[in-house]
Amino acid sequence: MKPTDDLRVKGYLKLMGPKVLKQELPISQAANETILSGRDGITRILRKEDKRLLVIVGPCSIHDEKAAFEYAERLKNLRKQVNETLLVVMRVYFEKPRTTVGWKGLINDPTLDGTCDMLEGLRKARRILLRINEIGVPAATEMLEPITPQYVADLVTWSGIGARTTESQTHREMASGLSTPVGFKNGTDGNLSSAINAMVAARTPQSFLGIDQDGRTCVVKTAGNPWGHIVLRGGKRPNYGAISIEEARLKLIEKNLPEAIMVDCSHGNSMKKFQGQAIVWKSVIDQYIAGNEALIGLMLESNLYEGNQKFSGDLTSLKYGISITDECISWETTEQLLLSTNEKLMRSFKVDSRDRWVQAL
Repeated sequence: MKPTDDLRVKGYLKLMGPKVLKQELPISQAANETILSGRDGITRILRKEDKRLLVIVGPCSIHDEKAAFEYAERLKNLRKQVNETLLVVMRVYFEKPRTTVGWKGLINDPTLDGTCDMLEGLRKARRILLRINEIGVPAATEMLEPITPQYVADLVTWSGIGARTTESQTHREMASGLSTPVGFKNGTDGNLSSAINAMVAARTPQSFLGIDQDGRTCVVKTAGNPWGHIVLRGGKRPNYGAISIEEARLKLIEKNLPEAIMVDCSHGNSMKKFQGQAIVWKSVIDQYIAGNEALIGLMLESNLYEGNQKFSGDLTSLKYGISITDECISWETTEQLLLSTNEKLMRSFKVDSRDRWVQAL
């Protein structure tokens, strides 16, 4: 009898269970405190109990541990300076969805040579997240592969579901069980419905196939995640303007969802040009100051140095601190945007007796 199974599978590499990796790289007390504090701050922002804006800022993707740690150390100092007006979380992205083919991120290919040692990728991702949290900086990441969260999600403060996967039932089910707040990006064409429907699905208890802490295939049953929110990232046209944000707000109300909107200053909103991110940022901050209470945060793609670089496969040719995926703004621009915004917000608002911002007279 001719075989009918695994005709195009070249082989299998057995992974350790999530519990084993967590025993190898256990969460520390310092990291635990950073994560819990960050998650609590974000949920308070989503409930409109915390006066600050949430800012997810950092590299488009992590490919160099040394550069990631240097960025985290700088961000630690900066977030302290703006802490009264901004809750800053570092963007620590290890998985990259591809339109066709390309480097899929540090977890998939940690040595950037096509060997795809995912066991080492998971180990490296956990090690990086652990150290960044121990520095005192909470971390945000995109959850792309549905197996990945069991290995690293305990070290994550905010999770993103990308524009290409927001429509996926698998990712909506996964999000319903995540312990973090979750941002759902609108579709690559700018469609808001996919993200809003994802929020509805993720708030609902779900049952789906996954793995447990021992790595065994099982049925996962979730309680639903109430902390989902939409992330406007543009599409065929930018959607950070007042009209687009009002459209999103009305669609949220229509589905009886919280009026909580984050704006991604990169991707379709900046036409993937790093120079456009500051324009988006300033527009959104002005709208917030003008009284748009639906706005709860922004996202910036930022690195030590601006722009990006092509990766040819030769690691020695890579320039330090420059993205190998999407274009990023420089550290200097990042610092200027956050510090000037902090000053602007401090001038524009005062804190009332209920620890909420009101317009300064």
